[in-house]
Amino acid sequence: VCRIAGLPSLYRWRRLMPNNHEPLAYTIAETCRLSSLGRTRVYELVNSGALKATKVGKRTLVSAQSLRDLINFGAT
Repeated sequence: VCRIAGLPSLYRWRRLMPNNHEPLAYTIAETCRLSSLGRTRVYELVNSGALKATKVGKRTLVSAQSLRDLINFGAT
């Protein structure tokens, strides 16, 4: 349950989204699971700029588009 004022609960948020919705960003753990890369390698890719990431509080979120581009086109 989301306790931040003004934001709907996660359940309500998912209920309001269309079924074909894809996340805009993934946590580091989700990025590792989806890409079959280790945490260290994911952080190396973030630090090199090959993966675009942003901090939200203590959480690092990796752009879903950036991850798709990395998988489709490889790291530069």
